[in-house]
Amino acid sequence: MIGPLAKFIDWSAIQVLTLMMPRPGNEDPRLDEALQFVQSPDFVPAESQPARVAFDREGPGLHFRFPTPRPSEFVENNLVYGRLYRCARAWQERPVIVLLHGGGDSLGYRFRYPLMCRQCNRAGFNAATLVSPYHFQRRPQHAKALRWPNYLRLAEATAQAIAEIRAFTAWLLAEGCPAVALWGFSLGGRLAGFTACHQARLTSVVLAAPSVRLNLSFPETVFWRRARETLLAERPAWEALNRASFNLALSQPAISKENILLIEAAHDLFVGKEGIEELWRTWGEPEMWRLPHGHVTKAPLPGLTGRVLRWLAPRLRDGAFSNECDRQPT
Repeated sequence: MIGPLAKFIDWSAIQVLTLMMPRPGNEDPRLDEALQFVQSPDFVPAESQPARVAFDREGPGLHFRFPTPRPSEFVENNLVYGRLYRCARAWQERPVIVLLHGGGDSLGYRFRYPLMCRQCNRAGFNAATLVSPYHFQRRPQHAKALRWPNYLRLAEATAQAIAEIRAFTAWLLAEGCPAVALWGFSLGGRLAGFTACHQARLTSVVLAAPSVRLNLSFPETVFWRRARETLLAERPAWEALNRASFNLALSQPAISKENILLIEAAHDLFVGKEGIEELWRTWGEPEMWRLPHGHVTKAPLPGLTGRVLRWLAPRLRDGAFSNECDRQPT
């Protein structure tokens, strides 16, 4: 895609999103507490127990839920929702690819991810999706949850999401699945990366345009003066968080770099490419695909799902596993 067009599409999406941004309140943003939390061992504890997964009794058993291992103050946010697209035969003997959505990407989660999961099934893999904290049906009704900025809540939501992914991964492995890979997009890529730093039993991770750190150049892309000035005023807080463990590039993966794939959108205005380049260097230069797209236009890129699956296949399969699985009926 032509660079200027990709940037214009990203720029246009940013203007719409910033119009919807909640106005900042007068409350303490709790930056000091957030910095102390992300630097503590409690941010990502060493121990992780398998999730207590329960499937809906009605329907084909696609939808599941489990209580979060790190409850928040909002009841709606304390139940994790997901979907498991099983291979039709002996699903517990098949590897699993867990797709992790981007921030606020309800359309992708509802429409694009099911198609990707079915493509994973046809390639011989189970596929699953998880709803991240404070997203979709987990979004609290209380106005207090929407107050911004609240950096402690942001840090706690990150820790909560990592704990949930680790718990679900542990459940899949306990069920007998031979391998689990994470494939995250934007926010989901960030969470997949953090999980890969603390879950050595993961086989592979794919980080597509991950938000490695808070993008300091993001406010400069905002057209609306009030919103731009509000975001610029938060830059010192963002810089402080980027110097702490909230920056993914300051952590090291617990899996081999040969099993890590980074996907960078060269014209990305949302997360920028500087953080991804830093991550690539500090993680020992794992394989990186640099796509001539923006943050928005890289998502529906034709052929990308198949290309990623071909990269994952030899890492997820063992020598005795090569047959395609039947498509699970819906």
